[in-house]
Amino acid sequence: MAEPSCDLLVVGAGINGAGIARDAAGRGLSIVICEQHDLAAHTSSASTKLIHGGLRYLEHFELRLVSKALREREVLIALAPHIMRPLRFVIPHAPHLRPAWLIRLGLLLYDNLARRRYLPGSRAVDLRTHAAGRPLASEYRRGFIYSDGWVDDARLVVLNVKDAAEHGARVLTHTRCERLQREPGGWLATLRPANAQSIRLHARAVVNATGPWVADFLANCASVRSGSHVRLVQGSHIVVPRLFEHYYAYIFQAADDRVIFAIPYEREFTLIGTTDVEYRGDPASVQISSDEIDYLCKMANGYFKRQLSANDVIWSYAGVRPLLDDQSSRASSVTRDYHLDMDDDGAPLLSVFGGKLTTYRRLADEALALLTPRLGNSADSWTATRALPGGDMPGADFAKFLRGLRTRYPWLPFDLRRRFAHAYGTRITHLLGGSTSIADLGDEILPGLYERELSYLRREEWALSAADILWRRSKLGLHLTAGSEARLNAWLHQHSLTG
Repeated sequence: MAEPSCDLLVVGAGINGAGIARDAAGRGLSIVICEQHDLAAHTSSASTKLIHGGLRYLEHFELRLVSKALREREVLIALAPHIMRPLRFVIPHAPHLRPAWLIRLGLLLYDNLARRRYLPGSRAVDLRTHAAGRPLASEYRRGFIYSDGWVDDARLVVLNVKDAAEHGARVLTHTRCERLQREPGGWLATLRPANAQSIRLHARAVVNATGPWVADFLANCASVRSGSHVRLVQGSHIVVPRLFEHYYAYIFQAADDRVIFAIPYEREFTLIGTTDVEYRGDPASVQISSDEIDYLCKMANGYFKRQLSANDVIWSYAGVRPLLDDQSSRASSVTRDYHLDMDDDGAPLLSVFGGKLTTYRRLADEALALLTPRLGNSADSWTATRALPGGDMPGADFAKFLRGLRTRYPWLPFDLRRRFAHAYGTRITHLLGGSTSIADLGDEILPGLYERELSYLRREEWALSAADILWRRSKLGLHLTAGSEARLNAWLHQHSLTG
């Protein structure tokens, strides 16, 4: 055929599409992954940024999902210790919401549903004497502490795509899949890059990992019907000035049976979320509402001494979660599990319904178990033991790795060295090359952002705009003054013209 061809076209570069592309490329399949916007532009950069089993799902008796997520939690922390870390969560006991014995029983179950290597177990704590009790209102005297994990969600997506590319995948960002047409032996896809002519591509199989657009893609692009349905639920978060000095996070119970997290964020801030609101509209246009801001502030005010209002919100974000519709009456009760829908009435088309950050690697592994027999590939599963780019540090010991950088790059300011270490891990050597002084990083375009890093992000991580760089590849946008994004866009535009 005249058109370029591949074994597998993956449509959508959120976490599920990225994970599937990486796994498939590592098994030797030829892969094209296309994304209509930036990597992790929507749901996958709008999470609560947790790698967790989902403690509250135990109340919905989703033991299989919780157990699967808890096993993955330990796997992922070992694969990418630079962008993931263990985190201890404090539950202040509110007797009118749940009895202490029920919480303790739930935590014991949570501790033992999967083997733990990196994370300590749960215990009771006296909040009158523990550091985590100081920011809390005086009525909270008793609490519980348990373990889960934190992740830089957008970088998790980027690193999966980068590893896919290093295994041979072709990555097309800002490229929309407009049409799929079944033909003998495969699919003919029409892809349209932004501001360019369309591309025709032949693929033996297609993965629909379009997240909130999964149903629309099937109906309008592939002309395929599915028996599965997606339920769109908006989740919003607020970021406020730091509410506590320690490194514990909090999980707060609400009278509506929901839970809210308050997490230390970017050293200077506290992240609070999330909401669960039914969403109808374009997922690309989702925004936090004033009601959601008030709800999150009210929830925090019920626990913290320091009272918040909308005026304290420095930044907010919202995303649309494409949950597998299980006919639950309330948005907060909808399952966070996933379903892989295989249409093989001709060339295979696999659609992903639901899912969460923590289980993305397992989801990808199960997707390849369905796809590889249809593509004549017998390669074994491999992603459970292969570190993501930058994560290959002995013993997954990030603290030791960071100390070693002080010796290797003594000229690099501590804050910059720490940020680089977290973002790039062992790939910091690719970024810095043979640099021996801060001057070797080029001009400082914005505070803490140098020409060398900008070149790396554009060349190696598909970053095109200031938003890509300041809000997804990093969170520098939180630390900069108004107008910084516009200045960076102007610089990027100028240097794209001059090469």
